[in-house]
Amino acid sequence: MSTLTTPSSDTFQIHLTDTPVADAERAAALASPQFGTVFTDHMARVSWTHATGWTGRRVEKYGPLLLDPATAVLHYGQEVFEGLKAYRHPDDSVWTFRPDANAARFARSARRLALPELPEADFLGAIRALVAVDREWVPSGEETSLYLRPFMYASERFLGVRPSLEAEFLVIASPVGPYFAGGVKPVSIWVSQDYHRAGAGGTGAAKCGGNYAASLLPQQEAYAKGFEQVCFLDDRTNTQLEELGGMNVVVVMADGSVVTPALSGTILEGVTRSSILTLLAEGGHEVAERPLLLEDLRRGLADGSVTEVFACGTAAVMTPIGRLASDDFDLVVGDGTAGPVTTRIRAQLTDIQYGRAADRHGWMHRLV
Repeated sequence: MSTLTTPSSDTFQIHLTDTPVADAERAAALASPQFGTVFTDHMARVSWTHATGWTGRRVEKYGPLLLDPATAVLHYGQEVFEGLKAYRHPDDSVWTFRPDANAARFARSARRLALPELPEADFLGAIRALVAVDREWVPSGEETSLYLRPFMYASERFLGVRPSLEAEFLVIASPVGPYFAGGVKPVSIWVSQDYHRAGAGGTGAAKCGGNYAASLLPQQEAYAKGFEQVCFLDDRTNTQLEELGGMNVVVVMADGSVVTPALSGTILEGVTRSSILTLLAEGGHEVAERPLLLEDLRRGLADGSVTEVFACGTAAVMTPIGRLASDDFDLVVGDGTAGPVTTRIRAQLTDIQYGRAADRHGWMHRLV
């Protein structure tokens, strides 16, 4: 056992696995990584109780969690998570993108779910410690990265509707390629007019499993209709675009201006979204965050005043939308291909993330 000093106030104890994946097996996994199917040898972990606070910072063997049938998360859904990536740069160093923003959002999500707020130092420390141990799992191929999944769950053995007095924070990691199996290409979107992802005063702005669970049935129905993703409308008027099941949505107008739904408490505040809006504004685009009416979007696609629509998030980065449809319309976006603004901004962002362009904003943080 050794220790690795991290930004945390304590050190993370390193307990190396006794059954590491063989080099040849790992190389095969990294050669063509599928999203979220293969995981590294280790995971980072920190425990919390109401009495002791955060303790037991360690990296340990990746493996199953032992949960009592009465564990609170299984009954009341008290859990939150994050998603970010580690990128191998040309000099073989490994970096991540705006982890401080993820740490801040993780704390906000925990607060909304009545879970303890993890200090930023522990969030960053867990990521640094895990990637340092499993750095050989960071792929180097085109559009590949090590996807990092921090999460926290209510771990108290207790049946009763109150906040848990115990919690576990973990980080697991998975080498990944493009989120969509076909790579970066326009996707078709079904606009749901029957289901809503979140409601006013709910957990829409938190990154928690319940929001994603609510999106699965409409997603399943969209698949059955031949579509790849679902876009949800607001729950109050059923007229305003909000977001996809796991991505924010952005509309590019013919005059170069850009519109994205305003953060209203029902939309997740995406780190990728924020970064893209910054790059767009710096590129001379007028950026507006305001309500985006479905009818206005339909009219804009029909008359040509809307030229591009894309979705954005950590997993897929930026994905052009080539088709929008629902029960009463079916429209192609532009000529159905990735538009020039989407293509240019995506290249700018990924060039920063992969170390091919200067990081003028200080977004990148070296891990190892």
